[in-house]
Amino acid sequence: MGELLRLVGRGLDIELFIIGGTQVRVSTFLTVIIVFVVTLWISRILRMLVERALAKRGAQPGDIGTISGLLRYVVLVVGIGIALDTAGIDLTALFAAGALFAVGLGFAMQSIAQNFVAGVILLGERSIKPGDILQVEGKFVKVIDIGIRASVARTRDGEDLVIPNAVLIQTTVTNYTLKDSAFRIRVPVGVTYDSDMAQVKATLTTVAEKISAVWSVPGHDPLVVMTEFGNHAVNWEVRIWMNDPWKALPATSALYEDIWWAFKEKEIVIAFPQLDVHLDPPVMDALARATRPAA
Repeated sequence: MGELLRLVGRGLDIELFIIGGTQVRVSTFLTVIIVFVVTLWISRILRMLVERALAKRGAQPGDIGTISGLLRYVVLVVGIGIALDTAGIDLTALFAAGALFAVGLGFAMQSIAQNFVAGVILLGERSIKPGDILQVEGKFVKVIDIGIRASVARTRDGEDLVIPNAVLIQTTVTNYTLKDSAFRIRVPVGVTYDSDMAQVKATLTTVAEKISAVWSVPGHDPLVVMTEFGNHAVNWEVRIWMNDPWKALPATSALYEDIWWAFKEKEIVIAFPQLDVHLDPPVMDALARATRPAA
């Protein structure tokens, strides 16, 4: 038994390499691995406990994900520092030894570092959270997860987009759910000039109130306005509020359909482009002479 322990001790004392002036032995390497594994376990347990505590207090899912994500990264950074310190590695010497390498690597990893910093800002600032509805580079998406380098968002067509965090920080992003989920949809419609405009407004108001009752948002009433006298139509616009931007497409479709059937019932004509040709008497005479058969 004693001989076995001596062999194990010799094996643990074998030198693997030297870094920053510190000898890294087998025992040192195993210590770092054990501390790192324990750190991962602790971070997972703490994250689970924090998520449960926040959920019991009624916190929003996006806030829970943000706070637990920040906690995880903080615990990991602290754990790595403890692991290296426990192994007897001088971090100052380590950084000095790797300074030249870091400079060269920094240029190659500039984009990654930029996205990493952007991810930390997003997690700390919480201007964008999981579950938010955004418009990014012309796409309407729902945020699924915010990572430390990139975020995952899903389109209405079920496509998962991996968006670099720097894009969310450096470009103008519309967040439809930053303060609340109220979202306004607008539906234009044009009627002929001989329509009864009072009847048109009353019909559109009835339709707007009906649809608005389905997607009701307290304190936000529907609005019907005449927008312009167009070339072929008197143009109106129906504006209603809804409480879920993600369902704006079916709500808009329902509004269009109700307007169509309401106009059919009231015999209101939806205008379409037309071209009227007027022939003056001199023109008619000229055409008659041109088409008259020769004597």
